[in-house]
Amino acid sequence: MRRVRCVGAIVVDDGRLLLVRRGRPPGQGLWSLPGGRVEPGETDAEALRRELLEETGLEVIAGPLAGTVERPGPDGVVYEIHDYLATNAPDGRLTAGDDAADARWCHPSDLVRLPLTDGLAAALAEWGIIDPLP
Repeated sequence: MRRVRCVGAIVVDDGRLLLVRRGRPPGQGLWSLPGGRVEPGETDAEALRRELLEETGLEVIAGPLAGTVERPGPDGVVYEIHDYLATNAPDGRLTAGDDAADARWCHPSDLVRLPLTDGLAAALAEWGIIDPLP
């Protein structure tokens, strides 16, 4: 089993959560936190800043770790995803890019209507980011 270290960003602004719709597998077409793989030699904070800029056009400041999840990938790969709280820099403009098909700010009540990646809502609720979804 090969483990791949990844990061995700939990960015909340004015009560809304930043989400991206994945444009490629795994999870193509599903909404998730922006993020991706940590490249060799990168810290988690560096990877988080790079991935957010590539996927959303936003510059963020990495904050504390909110939690970690593991998700299965192709060919027995396990993605070890470290999700961090992050703060949006004030001058960024939200634009979907790289492997994101769309990017938007979502009110937590919108999450019940969006096709989310497996376990996302439960993890966010467990970490106190959102209230549990019905």
